[in-house]
Amino acid sequence: MIEPKLMFEALKREGVELFAGVPDSLLKNFCAYVDDNAAAGEHIITANEGNAVALAAGYHMTTGKVAAVYMQNSGLGNTVNPLTSLTDPEVYKIPLLMIIGWRGEPGVKDEPQHVKQGRITAEQLDLLGVPYEVLAADSDYEAIVKRLMAKANSTQAPVALLVKKNAFASYKSQRKPDSPSELKREDALAALLDVSGDDLVVSTTGKTSREVFELRVKRGEAQRDFLTVGGMGHTSSIALGAALGNPNKRVVCIDGDGSALMHLGAMPIIGDVKPKNLVHVLLNNAAHESVGGQPTVGGRFDFAALAKASGYLHYAFASTEDEILSAWQSLPRGGGPVMLEVKITTGSRDDLGRPTSTAEENKLAFMAFAGISH
Repeated sequence: MIEPKLMFEALKREGVELFAGVPDSLLKNFCAYVDDNAAAGEHIITANEGNAVALAAGYHMTTGKVAAVYMQNSGLGNTVNPLTSLTDPEVYKIPLLMIIGWRGEPGVKDEPQHVKQGRITAEQLDLLGVPYEVLAADSDYEAIVKRLMAKANSTQAPVALLVKKNAFASYKSQRKPDSPSELKREDALAALLDVSGDDLVVSTTGKTSREVFELRVKRGEAQRDFLTVGGMGHTSSIALGAALGNPNKRVVCIDGDGSALMHLGAMPIIGDVKPKNLVHVLLNNAAHESVGGQPTVGGRFDFAALAKASGYLHYAFASTEDEILSAWQSLPRGGGPVMLEVKITTGSRDDLGRPTSTAEENKLAFMAFAGISH
């Protein structure tokens, strides 16, 4: 395996002085090393992958240097617009190095939401005209970095490094999590399921949906929630659509800070549409918990002010199970949209499983609970 330190040093030798992107589980060891060792201003964790490409473009235009933009391949879609209409050789000709975690690589077992994306990732890069090389645990990473950076500089265009599973050796971050609360996410979710009763629940990607699924099993309840296993950043929009389609049922969106920040523009739309039956629950641990625990700006961001500015009609806050109950009781029923921000800590059970139902089975169970036959 490749030591993250050595890869970081190889990139620095080739002139990379800015790293930006959205954390990925396959890149978590490398990203953790970058976060610990990059100088001030050299590492930016962005809201989404397209932001990182645009940031790299602006940086290049004031320095002449090539930035590194990292992401999971599921976020490649967020980069399509800036790659084709901004950095492309037929437009502004702006070089950058994309470092992409290859989830769902053909022949490598992965979760269902990654299978198709993994199968088409290489073809997407070909279609976009982005030259790439594959990085594995036994690759000559220095030679690959040299070739890609030379290509980026000579063509003045984006290039990519497609990273296989287990390419990087383990690295434990020295950063101490800035947990805004001692409340565990799973305990918060249990409290939310208690108070939400027969509401329709839409839960966000990663460990949140995994814990919701296991809590239903533990409680002996049939699966009925929509577990958003893919499409990070779109949970609140899914919930908005559900609320508009079923105005007689309350819809509870269980979101995360990283997810909400990824497509923050959804909130003003929710506020403008004003679905009376939508409760937007924001679980805020100021971290990308499911892909390595890298920090978000959630710990320093004023979601209360944003909710108000976006047109939400009520905001409540909680950081304990008892506060969740009292905050929930304060929310006006039928007077939405409303936001409940719940501050939680990082971490989860070591034995946390994954949903045993398929994605389609999950969808059909949610539709049945909503009263829709299929």
